[in-house]
Amino acid sequence: MTGNGTGDVAALREEIRRTRVELGETMELLAARADPKALVRHSAEQAKARVREQAALTAARVRGRAAERARLVRAQAYEKGGAVGRNPLPWAAIAAGAVVTVVVLAIVRGRRR
Repeated sequence: MTGNGTGDVAALREEIRRTRVELGETMELLAARADPKALVRHSAEQAKARVREQAALTAARVRGRAAERARLVRAQAYEKGGAVGRNPLPWAAIAAGAVVTVVVLAIVRGRRR
């Protein structure tokens, strides 16, 4: 400190400057919290993220079910292989119908969700 008090004035000015900066930052935070457009934008972004996540999970689940059904149909076709050799037309029609049914069900379920 100096004898004429200029050190105190400089310190006070610096403290006032810091207080103004802190006040400005606080006001910006409060304004951001009270901004309805920003709140709606944030909510919309969260909703989009949830929808994308659900869509990805649903698509994966449908693909898994379709693959499982296809394995089942292939296994059944393999088991019936001997009967197909004797009379192939009815079994081929049944197998084709089963595959078409599985594909149609997968598409319909995919569109519902």
